[in-house]
Amino acid sequence: MKVSELAKAYGTTPDTVRYYTRLKLLNPIKSENGYKYYPPTEVSRFKFILSARQLGFSVSDIQQIVDEASHGKAACPLVRTLIKERLAETEKQFQAMLKLRENMSSALEQWECKEDKAPTSTMVCHLIDSFEPVGTEEPSDEK
Repeated sequence: MKVSELAKAYGTTPDTVRYYTRLKLLNPIKSENGYKYYPPTEVSRFKFILSARQLGFSVSDIQQIVDEASHGKAACPLVRTLIKERLAETEKQFQAMLKLRENMSSALEQWECKEDKAPTSTMVCHLIDSFEPVGTEEPSDEK
């Protein structure tokens, strides 16, 4: 398959194929006319890369996994370790997004009935200045 054919077959762009080729995750065969062709082994590798990306693996993760496999080792233990790390990171991001959503909803509720005010020399927007985040505690004077 040529670059454009591979991209089309997997619903992506030729730039994506070229990107993974530049990273040496894909190794096409260069023909006499200068076109790069991807044999079935590389097509399988591309499908693997896309699947790994869908699971949240980084390019660096994929390079580690491919390296492990290229040395004849089972990559499964590494894959399990990495997916646990990615899941923990995703959970942290998810919790942060839930907190952001809660703050945004709270801001909207707090601002619903407040009047509009023109900026002053010490204030840009009184709505943001007056915002009280959800679940924040007042700093304690105790030490």
